[in-house]
Amino acid sequence: MAENIIELRGVNKVYDDNVVLDNFNLDIKKNEFLTLLGPSGCGKTTLLKIIAGFEYADDGKVIFEGKEINDMPPNERHVNTVFQKYSLFPHMNVYENVAFGLKIKKTPKDIIDQKVKEVLKLVALEGFEKRDIDSLSGGQQQRIAIARAVVNEPKVLLLDEPLGALDLKLRQEMQVELKRIQKKLGITFVFVTHDQEEALSMSDTIVVLNKGKIQQMGTPQDIYNEPKNAFVADFIGESNIIPGTMLEDFKVVFADREFECVDKGFDKNEEIEVVIRPEDIKMVSPEEGMLKGIVKSTIFRGVHYEIELEANGITWLLHNTQNAEVGTELGMDIYPEDIHIMKKAGECHEN
Repeated sequence: MAENIIELRGVNKVYDDNVVLDNFNLDIKKNEFLTLLGPSGCGKTTLLKIIAGFEYADDGKVIFEGKEINDMPPNERHVNTVFQKYSLFPHMNVYENVAFGLKIKKTPKDIIDQKVKEVLKLVALEGFEKRDIDSLSGGQQQRIAIARAVVNEPKVLLLDEPLGALDLKLRQEMQVELKRIQKKLGITFVFVTHDQEEALSMSDTIVVLNKGKIQQMGTPQDIYNEPKNAFVADFIGESNIIPGTMLEDFKVVFADREFECVDKGFDKNEEIEVVIRPEDIKMVSPEEGMLKGIVKSTIFRGVHYEIELEANGITWLLHNTQNAEVGTELGMDIYPEDIHIMKKAGECHEN
């Protein structure tokens, strides 16, 4: 098992009676790409600043490689940060921006030249040394910000929504690029975002936050396929969240009928919530369906149609490559492995 590089123990942070982090505990492994995901105000950026040393915890411990660093200033921590606003120096060219931290450390010039050349190759910007910062595209500026951070060879790189200012196509390209750079360097990345697609596409581990607490932590596949509560299910992708009753192991009732499922370990007749992803509902004829209902709306989303259907008093969301006319009757099939059972809202926190 990978060794922890950062450990947070009982961390609290309050601003003007607003609890931003509430008895927060987290282990971050060496060499992993960990993403802090959640809505604005959930505490993810504050957490990043506490790790970096730009903010201090009111209570609790920040531990780096087994040593408490609560009172250690930012410049003495083996971490570097890349912000959404890249904070590049406009009066310096690319070489000078990347070399800045090394010059502050009084690194010999030949070593600076070597390191700057290596890191510009890493971010695919060889030959850009003399370019002005203002002449670069947004994606190129972001790469320079990363190069400036990693040239100092930090053990952890903190990234605070660094892709937020880029357009969609460039953002998707940079997601691939960031993951490549992280694997090449073999250092720990802690990435902050509110964009679930970014989190799912890049991360080894996702930590879903809300109101200063961890709602769920796991691999992208675990977070998407097995959400622990309604907040996670609703925040990560789109979901149908339906109240139900767990009759016994592998048997659940919702939408006025009984279904087989693959979940167990709940109390008999326990009130639960069911999560079904829109893409997991099979669209069939009304005669063949486990459920049937009337199409209320349909929207073309490029790779699929988004269909709203009213059945058994519930508005269902379906994703399908085939369209359906508004007002027509459709059947729906739901397989046991696509039915995910959760505790009722408010009953599951990992923190």
